[in-house]
Amino acid sequence: MTAMDITIHASYLPHSDPEASLAFYRDALGFEVRNDVGQGTMRWITVGPKDQPDTSILLAPPTADPGITDDERRTIAEMMAKGTYGWILLATRDLDSIFEKVQANEAAEVVQEPTEQPYGMRDCAFRDPAGNLIRIQELR
Repeated sequence: MTAMDITIHASYLPHSDPEASLAFYRDALGFEVRNDVGQGTMRWITVGPKDQPDTSILLAPPTADPGITDDERRTIAEMMAKGTYGWILLATRDLDSIFEKVQANEAAEVVQEPTEQPYGMRDCAFRDPAGNLIRIQELR
């Protein structure tokens, strides 16, 4: 059996305010903006690390799908408000510098300062403007 050649091209995170999300990922995390399509709150924004052109995060309106019911829209809004709808795990070799930079951005909500976890990983956590949990672990 031959190995499959599959890479992760993009991950999805919802946004509730495209301008706030764009500013967070561009200014706090230093990601480049690769695409910005749509208008108003109906915008699909693609961002990613400058040195990783093949890996992206798609920031998108969570209820744009016409198949979503009103009850589902309410549930999504409630989950986003609680910060339980979307999350992503990032990694860096310099956790302390990244933490300081992100913490200095007023759009970032600190959830956890850099901490040595019992499972052997050192990481920190933030919420972005839409409530998504952003965990950043330190590469060793």
